[in-house]
Amino acid sequence: MQAPFGRRPAPVIRRTAYGPYVVLTVEDASGPEPQAGQFYMLAAAARWGGGEGERPFLPRAFSVLRARRGQLEFLVHDVGPGSHRLCELEPGDELLIVGPLGIPFAPVRERRRAVLVGGGVGIAPLAILQDQRGADAVLLGFRDADHAAAAALLPHARIATDDGSAGHGGFVTDLLGEQLHGNAHAEVLACGPPAMLEAVRQLCAEREVPAQLALESGMACGFGACFGCVVHTRKGLIRLCVDGPVLDAARLESAVGVGATAG
Repeated sequence: MQAPFGRRPAPVIRRTAYGPYVVLTVEDASGPEPQAGQFYMLAAAARWGGGEGERPFLPRAFSVLRARRGQLEFLVHDVGPGSHRLCELEPGDELLIVGPLGIPFAPVRERRRAVLVGGGVGIAPLAILQDQRGADAVLLGFRDADHAAAAALLPHARIATDDGSAGHGGFVTDLLGEQLHGNAHAEVLACGPPAMLEAVRQLCAEREVPAQLALESGMACGFGACFGCVVHTRKGLIRLCVDGPVLDAARLESAVGVGATAG
């Protein structure tokens, strides 16, 4: 279900750290139920639109991590002025939210088994996906063991770290290659940085395995009005906020060139 226009208040009721990541749990009893892969536009109710350099002044797009019993969870990584302000929030503070927005992950094709692949903060939509539909396998990649603390959000996941400090030493696509070997009935559902998604896209194309990719791009409105999140597909340009963020991998020539906001 899509959200109506207009921001609504969402009080922060819990703040939990997982290594360098913060999970914000907010109350949203009156909002529509989100589906895995959809996102929200977030802004802090106080100290947003001012301060040093007058930033942040636009809301930030975040995939929903979990939704249950009138509560929403968001996974935030402090990488810029917007995410820094969000990471400062404590219980009793208030978010202003718009959502759920965008096209979610589609059901896997008949007789296919879901293989979830995530990298960094891109693990967020996979948690709600696992909650709502389950998965045959969950593969997560992180920079190091500190960042891999967020793997606790997805039970029974296999982990890869770039520096080998936790789980498999190497890329999460190494684990995906092992998972797809001899598995003719997989369908991959992935979210993460562009380079990871491109590696997933290429690997799945080589193995003739269908894949759905949740892409990231800078978004200012979430409703398709600003054309700030235009990305290339095989059939031309699309606005990721209304035609995505989840796209069938077969629609893309490449996932590289699609980038996240600065936070």
